[in-house]
Amino acid sequence: MEAKYIVSLILVMGLVLLQVNADPVEDKQALLDFVTSMRHSRFLNWNVSSRVCNHWTGVTCSEDGSRVIAVRLPGVGFYGPFPPNTISRLSGLQILSLRSNAINGYFPFDLFKLKNLSLLYLQYNNFSGPLPSDFSALKNLTIVNLSYNHFNGSIPSSMSNSTRLEALNLAHNELCCEIPDLNLPYLQQLNLSNNKLNGSVPKSLRMFPRRVFAGNNISFDGFAPQASPVIAPSGESNMKSRSGLRLGGNVFWIVVVGGCVIGIVAFLFLVFVCWFRRKTGDDLFAEKLQKGEMSPEKVVSRSQDANNRLFFFEGCNYAFDLEDLLRASAEVLGKGTFGCAYKANLEDATTVVVKRLKEVTAGKRDFEQQMQVVGSFRHENVVELKAYYYSKDEKLVVYEYYSQGSVSAMLHGKGGEERTSLDWDTRMKIAVGAARGVARIHEENGGKLVHGNIKSSNIFLNSRKYGCVSDLGLTTIMSPLVPPISRAAGYRAPEVTDTRKTAQPADVYSFGVVLLELLTGKSPIHTIGGDEVVHLVRWVHSVVREEWTAEVFDIELLRYPNIEEEMVEMLQIALSCVTRMPDQRPKMADVVKMIENVRQFDTENRSSSENKSENSTPPLVVGRES
Repeated sequence: MEAKYIVSLILVMGLVLLQVNADPVEDKQALLDFVTSMRHSRFLNWNVSSRVCNHWTGVTCSEDGSRVIAVRLPGVGFYGPFPPNTISRLSGLQILSLRSNAINGYFPFDLFKLKNLSLLYLQYNNFSGPLPSDFSALKNLTIVNLSYNHFNGSIPSSMSNSTRLEALNLAHNELCCEIPDLNLPYLQQLNLSNNKLNGSVPKSLRMFPRRVFAGNNISFDGFAPQASPVIAPSGESNMKSRSGLRLGGNVFWIVVVGGCVIGIVAFLFLVFVCWFRRKTGDDLFAEKLQKGEMSPEKVVSRSQDANNRLFFFEGCNYAFDLEDLLRASAEVLGKGTFGCAYKANLEDATTVVVKRLKEVTAGKRDFEQQMQVVGSFRHENVVELKAYYYSKDEKLVVYEYYSQGSVSAMLHGKGGEERTSLDWDTRMKIAVGAARGVARIHEENGGKLVHGNIKSSNIFLNSRKYGCVSDLGLTTIMSPLVPPISRAAGYRAPEVTDTRKTAQPADVYSFGVVLLELLTGKSPIHTIGGDEVVHLVRWVHSVVREEWTAEVFDIELLRYPNIEEEMVEMLQIALSCVTRMPDQRPKMADVVKMIENVRQFDTENRSSSENKSENSTPPLVVGRES
């Protein structure tokens, strides 16, 4: 009896595990039918052999894994008509986001089969034709965003049947005729701006501000009258006092002059505030990016010229767009030479680094050409550029997030945190990995490509704990004006006067400074005694010149046995890199060989990355901490 009970228990547990691990077969096939029928320019990791739940990009399943409940694929590059009888087969679907693509044709009518659909985001596509006349089937809708399409015809009055609707955005379409009286008791957000609507605003929508109807031929009869900006004084005449006497001429001119002075002071104050906000970078975008508070409606006005789209490179498997970035919770990672870097945690649990570039002097065309060069570069020891965004006001670049932080943070600590203990083996792998990355950069573009901003805050550890170089190719699009006394100045070769025209020997110099950092544990520019500024290269030269070489090395390294000879060899390599005359510095390919002669590294890191670079293809589309 006991054995029978145990067998039954095992069978039940097996069935439970089978249920938990089973794919939602019907939903999986529906999604595969959709992605094979819908043309797209970016790669999606959807295939028959992989599991849907927790593996397919942009797909969320129910807790028991039995149904797909959310499909979020913004900015994936979908184009062409929406394939029928695909997504509509996901009977448990609650959230559908296909915004920021190029889907065309009529509104996908078979979406009305999705009885559980609650959130629908189709903005920034090329849909056209009339909206469906009957919305009564979608009674669970709470948010609908169809803005920035080409829908025409009238707004269907049947939207009143979606009584749970809380947000409706139909802005920037070609909708016409009068606005129906939408009796939506829970509606909190509305945007009907920039259409071809006419008539007057119905009573049910008059609680919304006039701006949500802007850009139409709308009458505002029935709206509460706006207060007059001029307040007339009480009494029979504004030129008479209570005693009936006219104001004297002197008093009149005093009032006029005083008003002018107040106006000038207010204007100067406004100019100062604008200058101060620009100077500190504390503008609306930065605030909202840090706090994750900016709503899509507020983004529209700031990003309209770029059509609100990020440009992803081929092979990037992220599924998000600018709206997702602005919604994400974000924290500042650091402010560097080229701008501020943020860690952005998106709703789908993706974490990326978004760098907001400042002082970009390149125009749109030059910017995009440079991004295409950088985005097509593939090497295991170079951080890939995943996406970029360009508009008149904002320039963003997106990278993968490295949880361990930069080599600079490890060596020197960050934000009050203690430094990370790095043993000699780790420092050697950082050195050889970064050297391989820079050497591969120098081979690109006929041997003319330059990194231009090599420093420890731009070096990270890849999955195999080798150094990996970030921020490739940004110097050519930035302003050459960099403060002379800064951490970046400690890496700059003596011959560099314009950071946009940096040559490969300057990269070698900067890499030599990084090697000195790894050996000494000191920053490239640091202070001693509170006031005295010490340049690392000069300090190392002075110590070696006095034959106190042992004084150079990080005290933390002295506890590791049998590495003195290797450290001295690495010091000699670093000093050859920071030679003052550019033509006397070694090539980066030679630096790699010298480091590999110090110690035998496994060659898998180098060979696999080189093969990866040779087999890489250019991107289909163009578009850390410094």
